[in-house]
Order: sequence, then C-alpha cells, then structure tokens
Amino acid sequence: MMMEKKTRTIQHITWFLWFVVVLFVWACIATASLAASSVANPGCLETCGDIIVPYPFGIEDPKCAKNKSFLLVCNRSTNPPKLYIGENIFVYNISVENSTATTGIDAAFRCYNETGLKWQFDQQITLLNGPLTFSNSRNKFTSLGCDNLAFMNDANGGFGGGCFSLCSYNESSPPDDGSCSGVGCCQTQIPKHLKTLNITLGKISSNNISDNSVSNISCVYAFLTDPTLFNTSTIDLHIDPSIDNRYPSPPVVLDWVVGKEKCEASEGPSGYACGDTGTLCSYSDNGRGYRCSCQEGYIGNPYLRQGCQDINECEDPSTYPCEGTCKNTPGNYTCICPLVMRGDGKVACRGVRLIVIVTVLGAIISFVISILLIFILYKRRRQEKNFIKHGGLVLQNQRVRIFKEEELIKVTNNYGHLLGQGGFGSVYRGVLADDTHIAVKKPRGLDKTDLNQQFQHEICIISQVNHKNVVKLLGLCLHTDIPLLVYEFISNGTLFEHIHKTKSSFLRSWKNCLRIAEETASALNYLHSSADPPIIHRDVKSSNILLDDHHTAKVSDFGASVLIPLGQNGLAIAVQGTLGYLDPEYLTTGNLTAKSDVYSFGVLLVELLTGQNPCTFTRFGERSNLIQYFVSSLQNENLLQILNVEAIDRIEREQILEVAKLIVNCLNSCGEKRPPMMEVAEVLAKLMRVSHESLLVQYNSEDTESLTSDLPFHGLEFENATSHMGCQLSEFHLSETPLILNQVDSSIDL
Repeated sequence: MMMEKKTRTIQHITWFLWFVVVLFVWACIATASLAASSVANPGCLETCGDIIVPYPFGIEDPKCAKNKSFLLVCNRSTNPPKLYIGENIFVYNISVENSTATTGIDAAFRCYNETGLKWQFDQQITLLNGPLTFSNSRNKFTSLGCDNLAFMNDANGGFGGGCFSLCSYNESSPPDDGSCSGVGCCQTQIPKHLKTLNITLGKISSNNISDNSVSNISCVYAFLTDPTLFNTSTIDLHIDPSIDNRYPSPPVVLDWVVGKEKCEASEGPSGYACGDTGTLCSYSDNGRGYRCSCQEGYIGNPYLRQGCQDINECEDPSTYPCEGTCKNTPGNYTCICPLVMRGDGKVACRGVRLIVIVTVLGAIISFVISILLIFILYKRRRQEKNFIKHGGLVLQNQRVRIFKEEELIKVTNNYGHLLGQGGFGSVYRGVLADDTHIAVKKPRGLDKTDLNQQFQHEICIISQVNHKNVVKLLGLCLHTDIPLLVYEFISNGTLFEHIHKTKSSFLRSWKNCLRIAEETASALNYLHSSADPPIIHRDVKSSNILLDDHHTAKVSDFGASVLIPLGQNGLAIAVQGTLGYLDPEYLTTGNLTAKSDVYSFGVLLVELLTGQNPCTFTRFGERSNLIQYFVSSLQNENLLQILNVEAIDRIEREQILEVAKLIVNCLNSCGEKRPPMMEVAEVLAKLMRVSHESLLVQYNSEDTESLTSDLPFHGLEFENATSHMGCQLSEFHLSETPLILNQVDSSIDL
C-alpha cells in the first residue's frame, strides 16, 4: 500500500513538472511573439482605448516617446478613453506607414436666429514647434452655410486666404450629396509647412436665411478637413451646436517627421531615428525633416531600435503564391518550379514531358558535339595544309623551332601586348614557359597572296643570318594561313625612340654613339659580304635598329630585304624603302645595289650625330634637307655646333670629324664612288680601337692620322646631288625618270 502511494506521488510530481515546463515554453514563445509584434517601445503601453499608439509616439511616460513632442495624453475618464495631442486635439488614428495622424478639431461657427447673431466661435489651432504639420495634400479649408465668408491665416500673418459660399433665394442649406462647389459650400487649398491656423467667419448680407418649417436657427461653419474622410452633408445647419456640445469635429490629417536634420545626422543621445534592419529614410514634402519606413519585403515599426522584420513569404501562400519550392530571402522570396517544369513559380509552372526534354537535350548535345568535331577536324586539316605549303616538312628538320598557333596565342595573352607595327604586320610580346621573352610578328589584314610572299621571303632571308648584331629568329609558326615569325625580344626599344622620343642621355656620349654605329655597320657588312648569297637590307633606318638592355645594336625587319644572285652586283627592282633614307640613285634608276644600304647608313649616322629626323628636319621654321645642312656645316667648319653628342677631349673631336668625312663619302650621289660597307665597318672598328686605348698619353700624331684618308672626299659632287634628296616626293626630279618611277613600290614609307 505504501509503495503504491509513493508511486502515485511521484507520478503527480512528474506531471506537475511537465506542466511547468510547457507553461514556461508557451510563455517564452508568447513573450517573443508579443515583442516581435509590438509597435511601442518595450515596456510601454501601446493602446489608449482602441487606438494603437506606435513609437516614436508614447503615452504619458516620457521614456515611451522619442521626445516630449511625441508624448500624448490618454483620458481614461471617458468611455471609451480618448487620446489627445495637447489639450484639445483629439486623435483618431496614427499611421507609421504614411507618417500621418488623423485628428478631430472643432469647427469655427456662427449661428443666427430671427433676432440676429446668437452664437459665435472663431477657431485658433496651434501645433507649436513639434513634428506635426497640417497636411496640405490631404486637407482642404471648407466652409458650409449660405452667404458665408470664411477666412484663414497663420499666427505670423505669413499667409491669408478663404472662400465664400452663396445660396439662391429658395435654398437655405448646401446640397445633401456632399458636393462643395460654391453653392452653400466652398473649399480651398492650404499651403505647405503650416503649423498654426486662425479661422474667422462673416456674412455677406444682413438678411438672415432660415427655414421656419425646421428651426429658427441658421448656422455657418468653417473648418479644416480631409474631404475623403468627411461628408459635409452630415452637418445640420439648423441645430443649436451648444445643445449637448454638438460641436462638429471634422477629421484633420497631420503630417509628422521624426527628425529635423538629415537622415544621417545625429539628434541628441538617441542619434539616427530609423531602426537597424530593413529600414529606409526619406524626406517629407510637408515639414522640414525626415521619416522612416520599412523596405519592401519587411514589416514592423521602422522607428524601433531593432527595425523592421523580414516577411517570411513562404508562410503566407495566399498572399505570396508559389507553385514550386519556396525559399525565403531577405526582403523577398524565390520560387523554383519542380523538375521538368518551367515558368515563373510565383505566377505559374508549365509542365513538359520528361521524354521530350531528354530527346531535345540529347539532340542539342549531339548537334553541338558534331559541330565541334567538324570544326576541330577542319582546323587541323587546314593547319596541316598550311604547314606543308609553307615548307614545314623541310624546316622541321632544321635548327629552327616550329611553334603551334595555340601556343603563341597563349604566350602572347591572345596578342594583347602590341610592341609595334610595320608595313606588313604587327609585332606582339610574349613569354615562353622557360621565361624566354619573344616578339611575334603577325600579319595584318592585307592581301593574303602578298603577305604570304612577304613572310616567306623574310623567312628565306633571316634563316641565313647568324650575327650578334642581327635580331635572332627563334622559330616559326607554319600552321596559319600566313607564317608567323618568332624573334628574340629586344627589350630597350628602337634607336629612333631613344633619339627622338625619350632623348636618352646615353646618346650624348660619343663613345656610345660610335659603338652603336660600329655594331650596325658590322651587321650590314655581314649581310653584304658573309651571307651566301649576299643580302641587301633595303630599309636601313633608326626605327629598324633595336637596342637591348646593354644598348647593343640589333638590326631588324628584313621584310624588304633582297638576295643578290651570285655574280651580280645589283638588281633592277621596284623602289621600296623610307624616303629620307632612300638612295637617290636607286630612286631615280630603280637599280638596287649594296651601295644603297651604304647611303641609308650614312643618313642614319647623320641622324645619330645631330639628333634630327631626316624626314621632318626643319630649320628657321621652314622644312629643310638635313643632309645638305650637315654637309654645309662641315664645309663651313662649324660641324661641332650642330651635333647632339659631346666630345670630352681632342681625340673624340678628331674622331667625330673622321666619321663626318666618312658620312660624306657614304652620301655621295654616285653609288660607285661610295665606299663598300666593309670599308665603312673597318674605319669605324679602327676608331673603336683607338677609343678603347687605355693609355691616352701614347696616342701620338701617327695614331691620330686620318683613318679615312684613303677614301676620297667628294664634297662638291655631293652638294650638287643633294638637290635630288628630301622627304617630299615632289622634291625629286620626276620628269627626268618617268619610266623608272612607274616601278616605285607602294610600300615606300612616307
């Protein structure tokens, strides 16, 4: 018996504990739900009677409102309780969403009987300096009654206005349909930013209009109201308003703002008035300041510290429809249609048979794969044809490397780094896998036949060259329609850029200029004398001389070069080159020899010494011929005054004069009288050896004897010939050689 009693006791205790736990959990959930749905400050009353009072407004306790301006009074002595702003403005409703408060304000009136004016009440409404303002968009100043004059103005006299209403002889009241068009009723707008309003009434005539069948009283009214909330026909003009305090209190809409500064401004200790989450700040059109609202997809009171709460649209399918998988997102939701269904799940999902989807998808995949295979096979076949056409079967057994097009596209970053452009192509920089920097010469959009001939010709030329002062060919790409040439990358730009653009200081040194001249002459001498068969460069100029990091000269661009057949000294060929550097004899006769390169090299030396561009040389503001100017300065013994290089001692000045004499011989108008490039290279090499002497004291008079004394100085002949030179085609005597000029190639660089 005792055991059974103890068991029952334990069961009762267990049930009681479970009841307490369930009650506690329910209380927590209810409290959390209440806190989440509350619109008032935590711990504050949020209703007065049946009127909800949201924050920033509060009832009675200053801690419940944002500040004193938002503090309201709840009169619980009436039934039901009434909410007031101040002492005499009754509150019907407060809207956080619209930032409005709907209030009831007594109308001003005048009532007459058969003896005259009996009652009079002029209204004075003051909203003080708080956040409230009469809404100019919602309210209208309205007057009811016959032969009535209604006036309004603010307390400061900043504005004034009103309206009047008339009645015909057989009417004693306004229409009962609620219209207000001037017959027994009139309306007018109010201005913005209005905080005070004084209303007074008057009569147009002294004749009192009354309907004796109803009453001996006739009243006129004036008030502010929202016409959408109030029907004027509800006011009886023949009832004594003093009986039972029947004063009409039409609804008046007030706009309010929460702060008077900018949205980001801090206002006292509370700071920014909008909540932390899902809120927006906007400025009021009526009343200086800002107000808060919830972002789309959020709900709640934006003035509370926690801000607005995200709406879980997936929990309310009647309002937020979804025919698929619903997923709530901050401020919105997504709805994904079920598998094999399509459409917008928020609107409707349309189904398609799975077998149709699989069939269509399979057909598309098969078609795409087929197109890709055809494209790959076509591209490979085309690459193989190009490889064979460009002599790849022979070249692949040579020392030159064969690149694939895909490899060059990758190492040049899809030809993204342009180094320069020439007559037939562009040059792009790239980096191989072994960190070797390369320059890829790629054709431009010209005629493919001409481009093929040009690049095959350059391959033929450059493949025979192996000299330290000639740009080295690293490889070829023969799989493209037109071969691509891969050269070693020369990092320091062209000699032209150093002379005319950057005006490099190292070119001020005579030793540096002499070394560059000697290296260039050595490369040209190699082309003329050591190559088999000999090669004429045909476009010697400063922009085709590259400089590496050590300022070593490298001759480049063999696109215009030609091979001299064995046993011949020259070729009759279409004129090609750059005017200003072009041999005048070759230009007028069309006969190309190795001496044409000698002439161009002489122009290059003049450009190197003077720092002037032979194609754009101007003197005294007029275009002039640099070669004539140079020779004239040499003959007048003022050569050192026009040079761009600095001689540090007597030896260097004498070397400059020796090079100047060499230049004059190279620029002789008669090609046969010019020295061969071998002699030019030898003279410059001797000068270099003298320049490298370590003990200058041993440099005697015999050492300084002219190293070019064996080369004739044809100064007069050159002076006469220079009239045929210059950078303008019109300066040449074209009438003397019409037949030859028909052979001039269109690729001459002007």
